[in-house]
Amino acid sequence: MKKLWVNAVPYEKGLITAALESGAEAVVVPEGKTETVRQLGKIKIVAKDGDIRSGVDVVFVDIAGKQDEDKAAGIAPGKIVVLRMLDWTIIPIENLLAKRGKNIIVQVTNSVQAKLMVEILEKGVDGVLLNTTDVNEIKKTAEVLQGIGDKIELVIATIKTVKQLGMGDRACLDTCTQMSPGEGMLVGNTASGFFLVHSESIENPYVAARPFRVNAGAVHAYTLAPGGGTKYLADLKAGDEVLIVDFKGKGQVAYLGRNKIEKRPMMLIEAEAEGVSITLVMQNAETIRLVNPDGQPISITSLKPGDKVFAHIEKGGRHFGMKVEETLIER
Repeated sequence: MKKLWVNAVPYEKGLITAALESGAEAVVVPEGKTETVRQLGKIKIVAKDGDIRSGVDVVFVDIAGKQDEDKAAGIAPGKIVVLRMLDWTIIPIENLLAKRGKNIIVQVTNSVQAKLMVEILEKGVDGVLLNTTDVNEIKKTAEVLQGIGDKIELVIATIKTVKQLGMGDRACLDTCTQMSPGEGMLVGNTASGFFLVHSESIENPYVAARPFRVNAGAVHAYTLAPGGGTKYLADLKAGDEVLIVDFKGKGQVAYLGRNKIEKRPMMLIEAEAEGVSITLVMQNAETIRLVNPDGQPISITSLKPGDKVFAHIEKGGRHFGMKVEETLIER
């Protein structure tokens, strides 16, 4: 998820309040204002005496020429570099993305510049420092950044078998976000393949819709997480970040409010896409759905061999949820 920092130097309470209400990650304030900001709400503070210490954890660099670019490139990789573009050129930022790769934030003055920065070279910088006195621009920039998520490549998988199992523990993921039809989460038995599991946003005669929920699968399964990592369903808890994906592959970060693990009858779904086997153990219930190539939900109890559904394929193995290049066999 792209970061939004808001510049509140010189200190202005209204900017802090707008940053808090917009979900900004951090505010930059003058030294000595840290405790004042803490009284307003929970947010990271960038200052010499803040949570993120100016000059120690983060370095501000004015970019006016090649010498400044080289200076920024030479800063320790673990530090965050905030670039202030004095003549607003794109090339130095592209160069630094190639050299540093991460921990780059660019100062901008509006949402248009912010969108450009987080999408540059199809990867973008890690975030922006918004320098404005317009509280509406803070809210607009936050909306722009929140609308830019991970782009996930979806493939069409062909169902091979659907097998009834016995009882097992399944995880219902209740998020703090209302999902629309066509949205859900990517979940799989292995780290090489994931089904797009639809949210419970569909009305039916027997139970009310729960658009904040994804009945994701058995507790051992992986879900694809923001940033490309994976997490076991059993490990997820309130406050964790989860990745919501729609049928077009657009991802967005949501936060978990609850993980409901309960014993339920289970079923195994097996499919294949591009020569890769994709499997998932899910609760055996008609209200649980995958997504077909038209973006429409399809109940797992009606699946049959030959049906097509959306899936995602990953290459390489996983070590503590992080992608690694290794030989790995999971069945």
